[in-house]
Amino acid sequence: MKAVLLLEDGTVFEGQAFGAQGSKCGEVVFNTSMTGYQEILTDPSYHEQIITMTYPLIGNYGTNPEDWESRKVFVSGFIVKENCDYPSNWRNGATLDAYLKKNSVVGLEGIDTRKLVRHIRNEGAMRGIISSDETNPKKLMAQLEAYPGLVGRDIVKKVTVRKPYAWTEGVIEVLSDTQTVPEPKHKVVALDFGMKRNILRLLVSHGCEVTAVPAKTSPEEILALKPDGVFLSNGPGDPAPVTYAAETVKELLGQVPIFGICLGHQILSLALGGSTYKLKFGHRGANHPVKNLKTGKIEITSQNHGFCVDLDSFEGKDVELTHLNLNDNTCEGIRSRKLKAFAVQYHPEASPGPHDSRYLFDDFIELMASK
Repeated sequence: MKAVLLLEDGTVFEGQAFGAQGSKCGEVVFNTSMTGYQEILTDPSYHEQIITMTYPLIGNYGTNPEDWESRKVFVSGFIVKENCDYPSNWRNGATLDAYLKKNSVVGLEGIDTRKLVRHIRNEGAMRGIISSDETNPKKLMAQLEAYPGLVGRDIVKKVTVRKPYAWTEGVIEVLSDTQTVPEPKHKVVALDFGMKRNILRLLVSHGCEVTAVPAKTSPEEILALKPDGVFLSNGPGDPAPVTYAAETVKELLGQVPIFGICLGHQILSLALGGSTYKLKFGHRGANHPVKNLKTGKIEITSQNHGFCVDLDSFEGKDVELTHLNLNDNTCEGIRSRKLKAFAVQYHPEASPGPHDSRYLFDDFIELMASK
């Protein structure tokens, strides 16, 4: 069956359909990871995005019930050069095609993904529509023109949880299917803006009693839980419209240690008086080099964001830059020593990706212990 991708500038890519049948709009972006496609599909930060994988063969190890990073698949569409119909892996439970069908995600294969990625890099991430039930560009453009895109919209409200929940599962050792959960020493309240599960697992494995709460939870409700620390999660879209989260964090600053990741990093930055802007095509992949300015070491990091914190907006404020992206010199980490708050733009919890930055969870534990 034929399927197409139409970009807002009129560019059309024609290929073969796999996964679910239908049409869906979203922001068209690319990810440079070679593996981890199931974790990418279930990352809420990809809500309303059509993902293009740069690695040419995807689906070769299938899918399984364990590699979910949230409660459902959040992407709007999935594009690959070649989808593997015959995966081989001891954990495989279903092909990628069957997985996308079950989770109502439209897939497109057989296009020149290098050409698409070069187009995005040159022109920037843009709105698009992926379709396997309509291939007429004029009709698809009419649908796409009605899609508002991500800038200036709060889409956190679409992915955050509806009520608080406790998380008790630690990091699972894949080969033995076991986990080590130490006795909790610190109580953490995690603001869920679209949180990945491996963040929660790592907090538990570091001796934290974790309660996740909806994005609009008030400072009073958070402090009533008597946390030793507050965690700000990853999430999708533009941070600027999520004003309620920044106001909440502003109220919490100085009262409790704070650690943020990805959107949480941007929310903390806004609360500290900074500002954000949209990157041309974002950072998405599992091999981005980041320099730790304290140690001088280079960390290979997992990243997924389309917006960034403006370093110049912190001039004259009690904020120091802690991490720097070596690809484009953008902000990857900040800290306020006085207010006991720090955050990074990338994903130290990985899933997928390297584990170079897991020490940041230890830093959070030390910050809470010194409270």
